[in-house]
Amino acid sequence: MRSPFIAALFLLTLPVCLADEISDVRLLSEQQVEITFSSREGFLYDIHESEDLKRFSFLTRIRGVQGQTKAVVELENKRGKSCFFRINRRETPPTASWQKSFSGSKEESHGHYIIACQDGGFLQVGETGFLPSTRILAVKVDAAGRLLWKRELSNRDNGSSSHGTYNLGNSVLETEDGYLIAGAINRNSAIIKLNKDTGQPVFVRTHGNGGYDAYEHLALFGERIVAVGYNNAEDRNNTFFAEGRGYMAFLNSAGEKTSGISLRDDLAQAYRVAALNGELIISGLAWSEDDELDFAVLKLDSSGNQIWKRRFGGSRDDHCFGMDLGVDGSIFLTGHTLSGTSNWQTYTMKLDSGGILQWEKKRGNPRGFDARYIHDEAWGVRATPDGGCIITAGTGDEYEEYSERIGSERSDQWRVYMVKYGPEGSMEWQATYGDPEEDWAGEDLALTLDGGVIVAVDNAQFGFLKLPSY
Repeated sequence: MRSPFIAALFLLTLPVCLADEISDVRLLSEQQVEITFSSREGFLYDIHESEDLKRFSFLTRIRGVQGQTKAVVELENKRGKSCFFRINRRETPPTASWQKSFSGSKEESHGHYIIACQDGGFLQVGETGFLPSTRILAVKVDAAGRLLWKRELSNRDNGSSSHGTYNLGNSVLETEDGYLIAGAINRNSAIIKLNKDTGQPVFVRTHGNGGYDAYEHLALFGERIVAVGYNNAEDRNNTFFAEGRGYMAFLNSAGEKTSGISLRDDLAQAYRVAALNGELIISGLAWSEDDELDFAVLKLDSSGNQIWKRRFGGSRDDHCFGMDLGVDGSIFLTGHTLSGTSNWQTYTMKLDSGGILQWEKKRGNPRGFDARYIHDEAWGVRATPDGGCIITAGTGDEYEEYSERIGSERSDQWRVYMVKYGPEGSMEWQATYGDPEEDWAGEDLALTLDGGVIVAVDNAQFGFLKLPSY
């Protein structure tokens, strides 16, 4: 791939160009600039901005024309400061920029959720150890993957004299003054606030919401925090489907529970929640009387009253684990399915803001093995600015009687599996990432400030995989 083009603009003087490929930079207003650069027809180009050439922020993606392309971009920089622009031709599928791994105190560690932080770093949460004896693990790295801090948590952090069992770190949410972790401590739903600089607990709150219970995800909702998850779990040693009943709680800013609402009639397990225009979108697993699971999504008002509900799936199990909202209110869901497939395949769909299905896609077995033996398990999805989405999954087999090799690839060597979908559901690219000596599986992902992707990798440690673009 060619080196990026770089140009500089001093907002109080005439534009200055530092690269032949950028032929002109014109200041249109205090907030807009027009950049003209050399391009090829059909290729996508990412435009980034920087104040000091040290940290670039993603501005926009534009499709080039043959010869010269003009792009008008909105400035993030303040008037009066120097402003640099970098233009990269997008590589598909992207080659990984770097990968780093970090372990906890126990034999293995497994991450579940990752965010791109406001300071440019990344934070991943999950557990170290095996159920039922686990500790919550949180790992913070900088933009280059260098360790800043890691923190292990259990009920000892809530005043108990022992570590207890069944401590879960299911997701994390950044606020202005800390990181909020949703999960469980000693089999009770938990919300934990960590100091951003050190990872030290600011508070640890546990709520007994009924039987064995946990929070899966959080969202800020005005002055309140909304937490969703499950209670009355029947499978007490399962992190991804505990066979419980969906539950939602309203919390104050100190993590204290103010009210709770059962979602048991619609969800067996609530996995994701998002706030939109004073309303709530909740997704997860819908459980039917014949024990088959479907994708389910609910829309609730500010008091928790249901506005609508939708259910999607086929004749067999359909597991919904990931959700994200587009800028127009579109709802993206992902997970995996056995309906109409040879084995588990990724299952992704786009709904409009009213919950009406726009498209759905099933995809898997990217390495071409016998599909009857391959599991393609998707856990995370992020809406992309172009109106599409990107998902992460794991792909591999789990059968002792089967193992196949194609070139250097082995079916029983698990890989991170990524798929990028366009706005209308067309597949723009798919790729696998891994290490010849390890099993890798994608657990979650986030879009980064520089227009790339950070992936949470389960490789028996907390893996951080950075892609330069999507």
